[in-house]
Amino acid sequence: MVARVSEAGDDRQRVDRFLESGSERDFRDLYRAHTPALYAFVLRLARGNGAEAEDVVQETWLRAVAKLGEFRWQSSLRTWLHGVAINVHREALRRAACRQARIAEARSRLSLVAEAPPAVDLERAIAELPAGCREVLILHDIEGYTHREIGELLGIDEGTSKSQLSRARKKLRTSLEAGESRAKG
Repeated sequence: MVARVSEAGDDRQRVDRFLESGSERDFRDLYRAHTPALYAFVLRLARGNGAEAEDVVQETWLRAVAKLGEFRWQSSLRTWLHGVAINVHREALRRAACRQARIAEARSRLSLVAEAPPAVDLERAIAELPAGCREVLILHDIEGYTHREIGELLGIDEGTSKSQLSRARKKLRTSLEAGESRAKG
């Protein structure tokens, strides 16, 4: 128990130093003290996916640093960081599930042929689209952005976004139907 009290005191000193100085050196001290355990925790949450764990840890630190001045020390800093990490991980899971749902919805919306071509053909066909068409198709049909949002992101008119999407879908259908014809013939 003495070690926990000492750790809490060390954490408070690290946080106070960082909040006062805002220096990279003081942040690194705080980061080094907690990241190994935080990463191990998140790696378990991510079922061993190292890349996902690294992303969650990075986002956890970004959020924690933004809210560190509001931390009230009602729990240990470690516990608080783990709570932030859990929330970040849950959000990442929700985003991934939404992304998968949007991909499935986009594939069904395209209704390209009665028997869907392999995903590789779809990815190849998307990759072969002209840049503007490809960007709009991905943003709208896969990522779920509205035409207004796409216009803002790409600096184009809403109508341009709509026409690019229409053109992209048409080119995609043509490409996939041609690929299926080659496969059958």
